[in-house]
Amino acid sequence: MRTTPLDRRIFTLAWPALGALIAEPLFLLTDTAMVGHLGGEALASLGLAGIILQTLVGLLIFLAYATTPFVARRLGAGDERGALAAGVDGVWLAIFLGVTVGTLGIFLGSTLVSWFGAEVTVSEGATDYLTISWWGLPGMLIVLAATGVLRGLQDTRTPLVVALVGFSLNALLNAVLIYGLDLGLVGSAWGTVLAQWMMALWLSGVVISRARSVGAGLRPGSAGIARAAQLGGWLFIRTISLRVAFVGATLVATQLGTDQLAAWHVAFTVFTLIALALDSLAIASQALVGHQLGAGDPVSTRQVVSRTVWWGLWGGAGLGVVLATSAPVLPLIVTSDTAVRALLIPTLLTLALAMPLGGYVFVLDGVLMGAGDGRYLALTGVLNVLVVIPLFFMTLYVSETVGPTWVGLALLQASVGLGYLGARALTLGLRVRGDRWMVIGAHS
Repeated sequence: MRTTPLDRRIFTLAWPALGALIAEPLFLLTDTAMVGHLGGEALASLGLAGIILQTLVGLLIFLAYATTPFVARRLGAGDERGALAAGVDGVWLAIFLGVTVGTLGIFLGSTLVSWFGAEVTVSEGATDYLTISWWGLPGMLIVLAATGVLRGLQDTRTPLVVALVGFSLNALLNAVLIYGLDLGLVGSAWGTVLAQWMMALWLSGVVISRARSVGAGLRPGSAGIARAAQLGGWLFIRTISLRVAFVGATLVATQLGTDQLAAWHVAFTVFTLIALALDSLAIASQALVGHQLGAGDPVSTRQVVSRTVWWGLWGGAGLGVVLATSAPVLPLIVTSDTAVRALLIPTLLTLALAMPLGGYVFVLDGVLMGAGDGRYLALTGVLNVLVVIPLFFMTLYVSETVGPTWVGLALLQASVGLGYLGARALTLGLRVRGDRWMVIGAHS
């Protein structure tokens, strides 16, 4: 497999992006590991609060994805000042949303926790954790937006460095606050908030410095914020469609039984880790497509699509082979429950079959995000959910009529990994084959 200069450019962006993507879940892992030694109630409280925060931040991930194409297009068009101005507008949008959602969270946090119906002590711990965490939400969103700006500027190294330093600082602060000052779960919340704000100030400082160096203004521009909000709104709908599909799958797994739910949790965690690896290629394609469209070069844009799709397919196939090979061993590592182990092997093998398709889908997702084609992604996202829902009902029907317990879970995995991803592959592939998404110039 001979590499080309374009391949090297892709991986110059993809490898640091992969590191930054992996660093993000390390925050939660660090909190979990340290809080886990405080007892089961504290860990349950952290888990409950974490679900709420992760859902909100996940829905607002468009702050990164919407900012990148605006910045990349203007940079490709030779308008570095306009690129930084668009980036500054994206950061201002993050500040506005962070303050708004954070303020609402302070007043409504206990209500959100009560919806889960947890035990009183667990709910109280989760509420205490969230009460502090809401103050860090603007920082979290600034990190997303500033990361999107730097990706648009073809810089994925700086977010990686900041993420690694932030992870290290989070671990240190948690150790001091949880154990040294004996603040317990509250100390974990403060440690994460302080680390997030450090990252936000660092990344926004880089954006401000680069904006000043090219004479870009630092005041919010209403037109720029409106454009970012418009694309972000479409991507918000797309994100909701993804959440609906995966929450629906979890509900089906719950109906299948406790062992099936446990096995599904493991399989979905594995899928999430693989998706992070393949998403690094999506980020590279997003940044490069936006840049080449802004430069008015459709030929190079097609080349970027071709090479990133090629690497996505091969990357997915390679990870699928690794997963299939490790399928008999992985269940022995993650659980001692023999019933769950037996369910995991066919489920993981089914997931492995879907990995090349996943690589194709994730890369094309990045391509259309880089082109600013959010409306198409949103509308087809809803359509794809409508495709997978009947498959969920079929899974429940088959599981009730077919003997082996592993059949239902394997079919659920096939519904998501082959049915849902297959629908996304079809809608994305049809769009990219045409030219309507390739809007040339500094504005999409």
